Amino acid sequence: MTLPISPALPPIQSIPSIKPPSIEPSSGGEFQSMFATAISNVEGFRKDADTKIGNFLAGEGEELHNVIMSTQKAQLSFELFQGVRNKVVQAYQEVMRMQM
Repeated sequence: MTLPISPALPPIQSIPSIKPPSIEPSSGGEFQSMFATAISNVEGFRKDADTKIGNFLAGEGEELHNVIMSTQKAQLSFELFQGVRNKVVQAYQEVMRMQM
């Protein structure tokens, strides 16, 4: 039994080169803007949940499953933000404990 060999195999592509990250210090505003964006996102989810809860309780046609989904989204985003904040504080404290 012989296996047919297909000459129409695609050519092997070369692997792109990987550039190492630059070690130059950044302006520092990137972290601040990212942190402010995260806070505003969490606050936006909370406001959306509050609005949907208010609409549901007022009988303005808000679906119960939409209210539950928005409150869960707000809760999960807050818990994630808290976890990230705790890790940042922990890293800062570790850096402050280092001896030079």
